[in-house]
Amino acid sequence: MTVYSINRGIGWASSGVEYAQAYRAKLLRAAGFSARFIFTDMFRMENIEHLTKNIGFEDEEIIWLYSFFTDFHIAPTTYSRQELEESFPEQPAAVIREKEEIRYDFPGGDVYARAYCRKGYPDIVQRVEYVSRGKLIRKDYFTYGRLFSEYYAPVKKQAHVYLRRFFNEDGSEAWTESMDEKSIVFRVGSRMFYSKQKLIAYMLECLSPGADDVLLLDRATEIGPAALMNHGRAKIGTIIHAEHYNHTFTDERNILWNNFYEFEFQHASNIDFFVSSTEVQRQILQKQFQKYYGISPAVVTIPVGSLDRLRYPGQPRRRHAMITASRLAAEKHIDWLVLATVKARETVKDISLDIYGSGGEGERLSELIREHGAEEYIRLMGHQHLDELYTQYEVYAAASTSEGFGLTLMEAVGSGLAMIGFDVHYGNQEFIAPGENGYLIPYKKGLDAEGQSDRLAATMIRLFTWADPDAFSRKSYEIAKRYLTDRVMGAWTDLLEGLTEKPPEDGSDEETAGKVI
Repeated sequence: MTVYSINRGIGWASSGVEYAQAYRAKLLRAAGFSARFIFTDMFRMENIEHLTKNIGFEDEEIIWLYSFFTDFHIAPTTYSRQELEESFPEQPAAVIREKEEIRYDFPGGDVYARAYCRKGYPDIVQRVEYVSRGKLIRKDYFTYGRLFSEYYAPVKKQAHVYLRRFFNEDGSEAWTESMDEKSIVFRVGSRMFYSKQKLIAYMLECLSPGADDVLLLDRATEIGPAALMNHGRAKIGTIIHAEHYNHTFTDERNILWNNFYEFEFQHASNIDFFVSSTEVQRQILQKQFQKYYGISPAVVTIPVGSLDRLRYPGQPRRRHAMITASRLAAEKHIDWLVLATVKARETVKDISLDIYGSGGEGERLSELIREHGAEEYIRLMGHQHLDELYTQYEVYAAASTSEGFGLTLMEAVGSGLAMIGFDVHYGNQEFIAPGENGYLIPYKKGLDAEGQSDRLAATMIRLFTWADPDAFSRKSYEIAKRYLTDRVMGAWTDLLEGLTEKPPEDGSDEETAGKVI
């Protein structure tokens, strides 16, 4: 059996979807399943291998749409400066080094090349831009050889790519992508495809998954129709990573699905199973399928992550120290935590907050911290691996108003932290037992940042002045035991092996539909 998981993108500061996939890769690897992870976005500024390796994938587990039709395998960038210089048709007249860039000026003065080196590797070239008479004409992209090139032409005084050529290891052309403002054409051998969905469909057709294989949809946007029509005899399932519907625009007769899952839900009769990360969400989804569609598809509960072990502090935790970790995005409401910590410090004089993660809100948060003179006790820590850091803190604080699961919440209870968060679906309710390992704060939609931060601050003060920290920590460890790797791995094994078993003669599947770890 091969388990294929399909998604669009991945980045350095990846979303919970990619981290959930990385957890799954580790679990399936340990359980002895062959797992492959398909990504369909175009990556130009960074080698996809660096991104996948960064969060724990093995190279042989990755399938990238844009290298699939070549004989290049997924590998780190190792193409050397020497190899590049030997490929030039003539010797440069001048070579100028600028940090991680190298400019080559060629005789005549009309043409130059700018090489961009791999970060931390000054003599390894990741891409090269060629400029002629002040106009960009080509970009080459490398891993251990030239993987693809882009060709440019000026349109309204701007450089526009009109052709991508993808190469085999020996330099021969493998396939092409041609585009203009209105259309796109992919040519693979003698076959032509006029949309990316058709190209994805052909990739799946070439993979030819068999009856014992499984295809998991992590994001179906752009991918769903191709997957449903080309998964062959393989079973197909959907992983639900977030809130799956819009409460505001749902009534007794109609439901507005999250657009990431809308396609699969509308075609639920063609999906073999759905995986929810929490039991509450599973129950809600099953009721909605019955209410709005009159169907009862199989929905199972399996956490999107797991804990290899419980982590205990090797030294006393920092007194009144809080941690939060997420993408620095507006919907995470880290600004509310900053304001709340400033207010709580009026009562808890040594309170502190460390914020881990990166994202578009970083500069605004930095300014907010400076504005309140809080640099000494509220710190932006950047993107780090947190496994061994949680145990330094007493409390994990979350301000997000929607978490499908919350991997950092799971990691926090696995390190025995007390928890603070709003009483919202689904992760906070999964990991916070009110009054036992933390507090769920009633969430009032529409309340401004001052009002929300007041509620958070009051809860911080309550936890640090009234709660028993040791008792809260013990309860968090107790909750965390449900998510130990052996248990979650067993749930995946039961699901996957059950898919290949003969169904009951009456066609019912009640045991699978209600399975919870």
